[in-house]
Formats: sequence, structure tokens, C-alpha cells
Amino acid sequence: MASAETLNLDDLTHPVLTDTQRQILAYTESRAVTFDLDAMVAEAVSQAGADDLADDDGFADRLAAHVVAIESDTGLRQLIRSSLHARVIRKVRNRLSLVDLLKHYPEIESIPIERPLIVVGMPRSGTTHLVNLIAEDPRRRALPYWESEDPIPARGQGPDVFGVDPRFARVKAEHEALMASTPYVAAMHDRFPEAIEEEVELLDLDMAGYVLEWHARVPGWRDYYLGLDHTRHYAYLKKVLQALTFLRGPRTWVLKSPQHAEQLGPLMATFPDATVAFTHRDPVAVIQSAITMMAYSDRLRRNSIDPDWLVDYWGDRIHRLLSACVRDRELVPAERSVDIGFHHLGGNEMPVLTEFYQRAGVDIPPKVAKRFQAYIDSNRRGGKGRIPYDLKRHFGVEPEELRSRFAFYFDRFDVRPEI
Repeated sequence: MASAETLNLDDLTHPVLTDTQRQILAYTESRAVTFDLDAMVAEAVSQAGADDLADDDGFADRLAAHVVAIESDTGLRQLIRSSLHARVIRKVRNRLSLVDLLKHYPEIESIPIERPLIVVGMPRSGTTHLVNLIAEDPRRRALPYWESEDPIPARGQGPDVFGVDPRFARVKAEHEALMASTPYVAAMHDRFPEAIEEEVELLDLDMAGYVLEWHARVPGWRDYYLGLDHTRHYAYLKKVLQALTFLRGPRTWVLKSPQHAEQLGPLMATFPDATVAFTHRDPVAVIQSAITMMAYSDRLRRNSIDPDWLVDYWGDRIHRLLSACVRDRELVPAERSVDIGFHHLGGNEMPVLTEFYQRAGVDIPPKVAKRFQAYIDSNRRGGKGRIPYDLKRHFGVEPEELRSRFAFYFDRFDVRPEI
């Protein structure tokens, strides 16, 4: 795909399916997926070879609420129901395997997670680009997508005779299937197996992440998630990071997740010596980008697109997230944080990256600086095709009408209107 190619989204909200997409749906829709929680847990136990869920903090209740939320969305096709069914089993299996690992190696919980660098910001605000850039520093431990999806190997599970981890192979196969079914995803947010992703998937081993909102229409889960005491769930996240450090080292992590923007208290309580980079972008551009990506994916996930619902839900969701971020920004010490406007992430990242490292008290040797610049040069926006985002055309909303809700955010940070 040429870097300058503009992709066609004329059918975004009234999709015209390809032959491949129709064949996929014809096959998957004929196979109904049921969410029998006991059967799903039993399958996870069978895969893990262990049966202790460490349910001393209400995990079973959170798991049940998660499944109820999925079932409450009656507009899902069987394709995404099958994916979510497998995801729940995978999360439970990983939790079981973590408990089993900690029983055998209790010293894991003494491993320090020292002075992490953490990227925080809205979805679609450059967090993925920035964390992948920092991950070019070979001194840093990062979380590739394949590992975020399946972090803890099951007992006895290891690389095959060719040295390929079966967890990597599974995620690679899933990515290839995704590219075949919805190829424009690569230009929106390409989660190829080696790409550095976010630890919200690790939080969902504890059923305490907001990520389900990206897969299904689950306002009930949003409210349930926001009502949790996330201090204990971030402590669980640290435990998973300790296990990953034990399994594959080292312990100087670079992390990122938009979820952190509304959980700054728990984040800093868990990682008090962290240095945090906040990315900031026009919320209207964020919403436009997010709901365009959602609408495109929904052609296979849902029975209908419903653009008005996407505007209303994600406009509100981003407002909630930013309100919490503005409220709690001062919980992160100024001397160990930077605020980075999206306009600084278009090829001129080195100055802000240098400042971030200075705040962290870390040097950038010439070899590392060279790696940073090579990544910047090779990952310009639009390199996998340009998406014709158009809030007015596709969703019938005037940008200024939506932007008026976010004056509090523009007043607080260096944010420039984009559309």
C-alpha cells in the first residue's frame, strides 16, 4: 500500500461488504456462541493445568459482571461474540497460570519495578507512537502486543522446535486474519504481534480494565468499572509486571495506557517513582478518529453501525476521561512529568523526548538517539495509507459543536484545534 494512498471510506456507516467479509459472516453467523460461565472457567482450568483463581477480592463477581455486560449487547454478531468468548477464557487461564507461577516462585513479588516511564493520554492521541518510540531504547522493557494478549505461559507451555512461542504464533495468525477481513485497520491502529501495546490487557486479568468498551456497547460495564477501587487492581498490575520481569526481564519498564488518565491516583500510588509523559490532542480529533475506527470495525462486529450512538457514547466517554485527568493532573509531580502536544509528534519528537528523559534522570547515549531518530523517520503519519476522517460527512456533527464541551481541557493544556 503506497504511503500517500487515501483509503476509501464512502461506505463507512452504510457498509458494502467484500466477498471475503460476506463469506466470513456466512460461516460465523451459523455458529451460535453461548457464554456459560462455569464451562468457560472449566476450559480455562483445563488449559492452565491449575484451578486456583485467588478469588479473595471479588474476582468472581467482576468476571460475572463482565460476562453479563457482553450478553447485554444484543447487537453483536457471532464473530465478535466468539472472539470475546475466547478472550474471557484466555484472561482466566492467564490468571490461573499467574497464581500457579507465584506459588512456585514466591520471590517474584519481591522484584522491584524501578522508575518506569509511563505514557498517559487519550486514545488516538499519539500514546502508541510515543511508547513504541521509547521502546527503541534497548535498556527498556516494553510490552509487545502478543505478550499483552497472553502474558503468562501455561504450565509446560514453551517454544516449539523452531523456537516460536505458541502465544506469539496465535496472535500472529489472528492478526493475519484481521488484515484479510478488515485491511484498513492497519492504517488506523495496526496491532501487529511485535508492536508495543498497553498494559490495560494485564489489568483485565483482574477484570478491571475499560477495554471491553472498545469491543462492545456496554455502558453497564463502564459504570461498574468506574465504581471499582482501582488501587488494588493497579497493585495486581504490578504483580503481573513482576512476573513478566521474572520470565523475560529486565525491570526498567516503559508503559502506556489511556486508562491511566482517569486512574492517576492508583497509578502513582503503585508506581511512586514513575516519570509520566502526558500526550494531549484536540478531543474532537480524538473522537472523530476513534468512532471512525469503531464504525469501520463494526461492519463485521455488529448488525448495524448506528453513528449517532458512537458520537454520543464516545463524546461522553472522552469527556469523563479528560475531566478525571484535569482533576488529578497535579498528583503527578511536575518535576517528573511532561505535557506533550500532539503537534510535537509529527516528526519532531526528539526535543520532547529529550526533556522527558531529563525529567526521568536518564541519559540518551548517541546509539540510542540514533535508534530514536530512525524510528521517527520510518513511522511518519499516513505511512500505511491516509484515512479520510470527516466528522461532519460521516456522523453529521459539526466539530465546533462537539468542541464546546471541552473548554476546560483547552484552558488547562497546550492543545490546538485540528478540525
